Amino acid sequence: MSPPPEGTSGPPSAGRFRPLPDRDGRTAGDEAGFLGLPARAPKPRPVGLTHVLDRGVPLANFEPLVASIARFADIWKFGWGTSYLDRDLGDKLAILARHQVLACPGGTLAEIAWLRGRIGDFLAWAEAMGFAAVEISNGATAMTATEKRRLIALAAGRFVVLSEVGSKDPRVTCSPADLARQARADLEAGARWIVLEGREHGNVGLYREDGSVREEVVEAVISASGPGPVVFEAPRKEQQVWLIRRLGRDVNLGNVAPADVLGLETLRLGLRADTLFLLSADPERPADA
Repeated sequence: MSPPPEGTSGPPSAGRFRPLPDRDGRTAGDEAGFLGLPARAPKPRPVGLTHVLDRGVPLANFEPLVASIARFADIWKFGWGTSYLDRDLGDKLAILARHQVLACPGGTLAEIAWLRGRIGDFLAWAEAMGFAAVEISNGATAMTATEKRRLIALAAGRFVVLSEVGSKDPRVTCSPADLARQARADLEAGARWIVLEGREHGNVGLYREDGSVREEVVEAVISASGPGPVVFEAPRKEQQVWLIRRLGRDVNLGNVAPADVLGLETLRLGLRADTLFLLSADPERPADA
């Protein structure tokens, strides 16, 4: 084996590296420190949120999974009605709270409670279990916009409210103007964030059937509400790339699979070819894909 270069004593240990300041003098967000990556806001972040969709992770895998990605995960949604059936829910909520990850049940569960005349029981159950947030939606039932906003106002007194906007039915195409109006009205009713519907496969609402982004929807909603309170469901890498290119690394992205959280962070930091322009001294954005 060749001797180490003069002035060193062998391979560097992790402890030798320290975060470097970026071009603005802030502490970089990279772990090893030698790349001088742009800083990401500490948690709880106001923007640059990563919203995770949990389809039913077993408790045995849950704590190590959350511990490994919690630095990059901000909101954890228990998809559909999984939280209602999960006997380990209390333990999971305690783990998320320890790691400063905001937990909420899926909006479909709230819709089903409303459909069965049990919305009060649903909110009481969510509070008793320890949820700090709930999602209110009307994309799966005939709930009117007026009724939805009443529920948002009702829930906002006890929870952080995420309002999902858009239909889950691929046969229903909402106009950009209508989605923008809904988003603005739901924020005024008390929602903290608007979640633009994309579902777990990214092929409805915000997206065309082939998964491509409906650019006109993005423009209409951010024109009405600004990008800060909007979470764009983006389960596919190409959708995440498009939104980061259009709105920057601090765009709020949702319905991210737990296994994809670390990969998404590399996109935000310019550690992949798709977003390498983010590290350029004078970034020239590539043409939108």
